[in-house]
Amino acid sequence: MPAVELVIAYWMFLVPLVLHGIGLLFIFDVIMNGRTSQGTIAWVMALFFFPYLSVFLYLMFGARRIQNFADAHQSGSTAIHHLGRDLRMDQQVGCLMVHDTPKIDVLSDIYHLPVMAGNRCTLLINGEATFDSILEGIRSARRHVLIQFFIVRNGDLADRFKAAMIERVKAGVDVFFLLDQIGSVGLSRAYTDALRHAGVKVGIFRMGGGILNRFRINFRNHRKIVVVDGEKSWVGGHNLGDEYLGQGRFDHWRDTHVKMEGPVTLAVQLCFAEDWHWASGQLPDIRWDPPPCIGQEPVLCIPTGPGDLMESCSLMMVQAINLAQQRCWILTPYFVPDVAVIKALQLAAMRGVDVRVLIPANPDKRVVWWAAHSYLFEVAVAGVRMYTYRRGYMHQKVFLVDDTLAGVGTVNLDNRSLRINFEITMAFIDSGFIRQVEKMCRDDFSVSDPLTTDDIYRRSWAFRLAIRAARLFSPIL
Repeated sequence: MPAVELVIAYWMFLVPLVLHGIGLLFIFDVIMNGRTSQGTIAWVMALFFFPYLSVFLYLMFGARRIQNFADAHQSGSTAIHHLGRDLRMDQQVGCLMVHDTPKIDVLSDIYHLPVMAGNRCTLLINGEATFDSILEGIRSARRHVLIQFFIVRNGDLADRFKAAMIERVKAGVDVFFLLDQIGSVGLSRAYTDALRHAGVKVGIFRMGGGILNRFRINFRNHRKIVVVDGEKSWVGGHNLGDEYLGQGRFDHWRDTHVKMEGPVTLAVQLCFAEDWHWASGQLPDIRWDPPPCIGQEPVLCIPTGPGDLMESCSLMMVQAINLAQQRCWILTPYFVPDVAVIKALQLAAMRGVDVRVLIPANPDKRVVWWAAHSYLFEVAVAGVRMYTYRRGYMHQKVFLVDDTLAGVGTVNLDNRSLRINFEITMAFIDSGFIRQVEKMCRDDFSVSDPLTTDDIYRRSWAFRLAIRAARLFSPIL
C-alpha cells in the first residue's frame, strides 16, 4: 500500500477513536453535572452514538456550571463575600435596610441582599435618554466609575464612552471597564488598547482558564451596569452599540434602563465587584462609604447566575408571577420559558389574573422568535394573552405585577437568562415608580397587536414547521 494511503488509513482510524474516547469522558462529565434528566440523556446519547459532531457542540454548550466559580460563590469563602458581609454588618448600611416588605421578602432571600431604602429612581426609556444620562453621570464622577456591558461594538456610541472614560482618568478618577468575551467578540483590539494606554482598567469576563473553556459559549455575563462614585447606578437592557440608538438594522430600538441614586447603588456595586474579581482575580480598589439617602424609594438588587446554589433566576420569575392577583405583564424580546415559568403563567391566568406577554413583531434572532411562537399554544389555552410590538425592535426586559411590584433589568425569558447567564434585576415597590412603569407598558401595548393561535394557523405550513423545529433547540436558545 502506498505511503499516502497508509497515512490516510491511519488517520481515518485514529480520529474516530480519539473522538469516541473524548465522547466517553464527556459522558462522565454529563452524568456528574447534568442539570436535568432529559438533557443528560440527550447528551449521553449524542456523545455515545455520534461523537463526531456532539463532542464539538459539548465544548461550546455543555458543562452546565462554572464549577470553580460556583464552589467559591456558594461557600462564601471569597474576598467578595467577606466584603458583602462587612457591608451588611455596617451600622450605617443596616439602618437603611427595609425589613417589612412581604411582597419581595422571598426575592430578597434568593441572593441574600436586602431591600434598601432612601433611593431616587428614574425610568429611562430608549437609548437617547439612557446614554445621555449615563454619560452625564460619568462626566460628573469624582472618585470612581464602573462600566460593564455584555456587548460593546465599535461605533460612534462606543467612541463617546471611550472619550468620557479617558477624560475622567485624566482628571484622576479610577475607571473600570468590564466586557464579556463572547458578547463583545467583534470589538477591535485597538479600542481596548487605547483605553488601557490611557489608564482605564479593562477586564474581560471569560469562563475560566484552560483550553476547553475558551470554546464555551455558555455562562455569559449578560449584565449591563454603570456605577459612579458608589452613589449612582444604571441597570437595564441597553448594550453599547449604535443599534441601541436606532442606527442599525432597525430604525427604532425600544429598550428600558433605570437610574438609581442612593443606598441601593452599594448592592449594584457589589455585583460589579464580584464580576471584576472573577475576571481579574482582584477586588476593585474603590470606596464603599454608604451613600446619602436621595429619595424615599425602596429598591432590591437581584443578581442571578449559574454559580448560585439554586436556579435563582427561574425562582425569581416564578415567584413574581405567583404574587400576581390582578395583573402580570411581561415585556421580553425572547420568550422561551422553562416548564416552571409556563405553569406559573398558566395558573395565574386561570385564577383570573390579567397575564400579558409582549414580544417583538420583528425578530433579530429568527430561530428564537420562531420558538417563542410555539409556546403560544400552551399559554393561550389557559388565558394568557400574547402581543407583538410592531414598531422597530423591542429589547426591554420588564415585568409588572399588580400595583405593587415592578422589575427592570437584563433578564430575558429564555433558558440562557433563567439558567446559564449572569444577570441582574432591580425590583421596585414604590407606588410612584410603578405608575411610571405601568404608563410605559400601556404605551407599548398601544402599538402592539394581539397574537392568537388563529394567527399561527393562518401562516404557511413552512412557518408552522419552523416554529415546532425551533422549539427543539429551546434549551440552548
